[in-house]
Amino acid sequence: MVVIQTVQCPYCGKSFESSIDVSGGSQQYIEDCYVCCQPITFRTSVDYDGNLLMIEISREDD
Repeated sequence: MVVIQTVQCPYCGKSFESSIDVSGGSQQYIEDCYVCCQPITFRTSVDYDGNLLMIEISREDD
């Protein structure tokens, strides 16, 4: 299942929508900002029913 979530880039500050695949459970991955193309680290937490509990984004260099 894919969840669409609006996130704010930690580099340029612009908001954009990101597709988060919750079927794989909690995870960490890197996705480029759709505005400035900088790499953003995404950390997601998913419960046993596949509900997105938390999304944390940070700069790749943090």
